[in-house]
Amino acid sequence: MSKKNAVFVFAKAQLSAFTGGIVDYLVMILCTELLGIHYTISIAIGGIVGAVVNFSVNRYWTFTTPNASHAPVGQQLIKFIFVVGGSILLKSSGTYLFTNWLKLDYKICRVIVDIIVSLGFNYVLQKYWVFRRKSL
Repeated sequence: MSKKNAVFVFAKAQLSAFTGGIVDYLVMILCTELLGIHYTISIAIGGIVGAVVNFSVNRYWTFTTPNASHAPVGQQLIKFIFVVGGSILLKSSGTYLFTNWLKLDYKICRVIVDIIVSLGFNYVLQKYWVFRRKSL
């Protein structure tokens, strides 16, 4: 993959993550602020909803390339579920720890943790494991 193409895929992945993240974040706020659910549980609920959006965008737009074969959706979905589970665990526990240590609002800590988890965990595993392509 050329450097230009790698940057383009990275940009598409960040746009996809941002889209799924907005859905995730809004569901978290709704669950916590309107339904009174503890923010660590709301993060899990939002994470699941945002993951559906993110998986769909990644499979059909972000990691598509000409002359490459798609793995069966079931295979990708199983791998994606493991990544999402790890991501939700990292985001929920990280937000809880940052909120208690830094004494900041959970919404601010969540954004900080999301950036770290998105770049250091989600992107790497999705690109090189979940949506990895085999050239024809």
